[in-house]
Amino acid sequence: MNTLRATALLIAVFLLLPAAALAGQEGPEAAGEVLELSVEEVALLALQNNRDLRVQRLNPVIAGTFEQIERGAFDTELFAEAQYAEERASEIARSTGTQFAVEGSDTAAVAGVRRFLPTGTTLEGSVEQSRSISNRAPEQQLARVGLSVTQALLRGFGPAVNLVAVRQAELGTVASRYQLRGFTEALLAEAEIAYWNFVLAREQIAIFESSLAVSRQQRDEIELRIEVGLLPEVEAAAARAEVARREQALITARSLLEERRLRLLRLLNPAPEDGYEQRITATTEPRMKAEPVRDLAERLQLAEKMRPDLNEARLLLQQQRLETVATRNGLLPRLDFFITLGKTGYADSFSGSFRELDGNTYDLQTGLRLSHFIGNREAEARHLAAKTSRQQAQESLDNLRQLVRLDVRLALNELERARQQIAASAVTRALQEETLAAEKERFEVGASTALLVSQAQRDLLASQIVEVEAIVNYRTALVNLYLAEGSLLERRGILLGS
Repeated sequence: MNTLRATALLIAVFLLLPAAALAGQEGPEAAGEVLELSVEEVALLALQNNRDLRVQRLNPVIAGTFEQIERGAFDTELFAEAQYAEERASEIARSTGTQFAVEGSDTAAVAGVRRFLPTGTTLEGSVEQSRSISNRAPEQQLARVGLSVTQALLRGFGPAVNLVAVRQAELGTVASRYQLRGFTEALLAEAEIAYWNFVLAREQIAIFESSLAVSRQQRDEIELRIEVGLLPEVEAAAARAEVARREQALITARSLLEERRLRLLRLLNPAPEDGYEQRITATTEPRMKAEPVRDLAERLQLAEKMRPDLNEARLLLQQQRLETVATRNGLLPRLDFFITLGKTGYADSFSGSFRELDGNTYDLQTGLRLSHFIGNREAEARHLAAKTSRQQAQESLDNLRQLVRLDVRLALNELERARQQIAASAVTRALQEETLAAEKERFEVGASTALLVSQAQRDLLASQIVEVEAIVNYRTALVNLYLAEGSLLERRGILLGS
């Protein structure tokens, strides 16, 4: 798959889709016995199939539920109550001293709605109906329609304080998205670096295999010369030891390649249990044009804007500021204004009591309600803790901002080092090739020994390894720079769903 096609696929990835939506995606094992992967395809598969990411993807959904929980405090409440009471007793008339029986029953029911508003206002409307029956008085039915308004005047007054929990929950949801973004960027960087480490191990094996073939050829030539008497027997030991060293190095390199294959497959999440048997072929060449980076100021500004941990720290500071709003309000006394208005109807029947509601009977109650704790130590302590936490959040933000700038500078420094190492290691490798060729020529005319030729071969091998390491190090340093400035997702054409 070419780069343009792979990038187009990456743009289509929405990380906040439910895991079930991705369940039908094919895993790495679907490509056949050998899986051919470019670095773009590795990123795509990691974002689609990685199990750790599937777990993290659910966090914003969970965080979003807390918004609804906090908004639930302003939902309209329906309430109702019904009760029945019955009495049978004996009383004595004070005027005549005669004892008589008293029997009666009372039935009452009330229903209504109640709602608390962000302004600190509690509204309540209710309808009541009661019935009283007694052998000492005629039946009486009472109906009442009432409206009650309670307004906080000091503590709990206004949307600024009553919506603190809602605003904090909203910030928590946004923070969880930044956490997901940071995790996704780290996963993407880990997948790309794992890919380049796999490529490096593959390149090292190719170098070791080529070096081993050369060492064996050199050993065979020396042994042939010993047989015909052109060289002494002692020359064979160095050549044979060099072959043994190459074989040892090749064994280690193959083991390293297997380890990196397994680690890469873990990131790509093979679906079946035996998915780790999948073979991998890397199709993207590590060599690329390495140019110096001179826009440090722009990258620092980009990191200030894009780093998810920095944005999350800013949200935490906003949450702490909101907390101080709530705790400062908690220092105030509780002073509520209330007013209750009702219309009442009396009759000897249920329907009649409601018809009488348009009469001139009513009840009105209004006043102020005050309460305050002397000393108010709990509120004072909460406010002090909130102010200290806010200061701590500010200090943490300033410290993190400094660390982010350091991360970018260190990443840029490592990228420049890797870039310069590419050219320097290429020159070293070319010179080592010339040195080996010259040492072989001297050996051919008897002016050198097999040991010196072996040493020259080892030096060439080391320079070849260093050269390919420099190329791969540049690739990984570039990924780490994008990670440090928080732009890796955008540079890979990946969009986060909302």
